[in-house]
Amino acid sequence: MNKLRTVIVDDHPIVIEGLKNLLSHETNLEILKGFCNGNELLGFLKNNRVDLILLDITLPDISGIDLCLMIKEISENTIVIVLSNHTERSIILQTIQNGASGYLLKNSSLHELRNCIAGALEGNICYSREVIEIISRPSKNGSDSHLKLTRREKQILALLAEGKTSRMIGEELFLSSLTVDTHRRNLIRKFGVKNLAELIMSAVKMGLI
Repeated sequence: MNKLRTVIVDDHPIVIEGLKNLLSHETNLEILKGFCNGNELLGFLKNNRVDLILLDITLPDISGIDLCLMIKEISENTIVIVLSNHTERSIILQTIQNGASGYLLKNSSLHELRNCIAGALEGNICYSREVIEIISRPSKNGSDSHLKLTRREKQILALLAEGKTSRMIGEELFLSSLTVDTHRRNLIRKFGVKNLAELIMSAVKMGLI
């Protein structure tokens, strides 16, 4: 099995070392380096293949939110998962809009991080339990006037944004996985996007989630 070439970015060296130690026994990861600022990461990324970046939001030179976009411009296939103490809904959704595949708080368990990495590899957007609770709260200024969605489509869109699979959504809504997949395809068609990640980004921009 090819290991994921992984980089950790955090403004605290002790956090980087802690994550290195925590992840050192993960059989699917190869920890390449740790960086304390964004510019060093970008320089490394231009000359090295990186499959996975564990990224903090607060950095001394570049916001992790903006860094997500810069990473994707250099290496579109690199998976970015945010590890942060920021709990603001707007920050969480902005990082996803900018290309992150997941968002976890730093008090998340190793189990949650493993699940998030596995989900991201399958093309899903993944969150820790606490983050799901935060983004599930109704948006204060959200509006669905931009696009006409059925009640069921709104339900499924919200659950997809929480990182849930078709099987999980089907169980929650008492639908078959095939029915959920059909709704998912219809949502992608309605939004005029190519995949789930673009669907979530578009829905965030419209204030639908």
